[in-house]
Amino acid sequence: MKTYLALDVGGSSIKYALIQEDSTILEKSSVPTPMDTMDHFVETIGTIYDQYKDRIEGMAISMPGIINPEIGYAFTGGALRYIDKMNIVDILKERCPINITIGNDAKCAANAEIGYGNLQDIQDGAVVILGTGIGGCLIKDHKVHTGRHFSAGEFSFVKTNCLDGIGWDYAWSTRNGIKGLLERVQESLGTNQEYTGIEIFDMANEGNEKVIEGISQFCKEVATQIFNVHIIFDCEKVAIGGGISAQPLLIELINKHFDNIFDHLGFDVYKPEIVPCHYRNDANLIGALYQHIQTFQ
Repeated sequence: MKTYLALDVGGSSIKYALIQEDSTILEKSSVPTPMDTMDHFVETIGTIYDQYKDRIEGMAISMPGIINPEIGYAFTGGALRYIDKMNIVDILKERCPINITIGNDAKCAANAEIGYGNLQDIQDGAVVILGTGIGGCLIKDHKVHTGRHFSAGEFSFVKTNCLDGIGWDYAWSTRNGIKGLLERVQESLGTNQEYTGIEIFDMANEGNEKVIEGISQFCKEVATQIFNVHIIFDCEKVAIGGGISAQPLLIELINKHFDNIFDHLGFDVYKPEIVPCHYRNDANLIGALYQHIQTFQ
């Protein structure tokens, strides 16, 4: 069975793994992400490549930014500000002479679900990643839909309040990123105390009604925006990712509010299934692998 090197470039670390073509992870580790220069980035990737170059068929990379995955061109690099309008594949191949692909991180997470996870059985759908912001991806004809300018599914930018179309206070990323969850819980508790996502769900799972009320309000907003995505795109299924997607209460409350929207709609509109993503921490690695295999098959 063929083996590949997959890398997930994040804002703080580069996770990397030796993965077989059936998605089995053989080895996994990480190094800090260089935040200073492109040269440092290339050498960091090259050092990882050197460890595995005699064992792999190719290198698959997930990274932030607006990316053309067909040629490996990054229009932006997200938090990696030194990446701007450059072909990452061409640059990396000078240091790592092997087949290389890159893809946007949220779209790689969707590829993991399409190839090996909970979206294997659909043609059209969406993935919503609840994290610092809102990662997103549309799936058309069982493939990631990148859009003409490779920015389709950039859900973070969705405006949720027409009265504030300029600021970020009512962007979907602000309302339903992790900061938005904290704010909804703080509003419900009447406090300014800071809590982590783990602490919030620990309190909810212990039966704290005020915390559950705050999470419910957060989930109502998520459900409303998923409904809007569905009405525009006609999804068969929507998968929810991000660390908090592992919480059954989150999926339960999103579905509760989603059902309520349809119960009061008054029209016969198809209701897609909302499910958690199968892959979480390793989603970007596995999705980058799937994209790579599809590119070179």
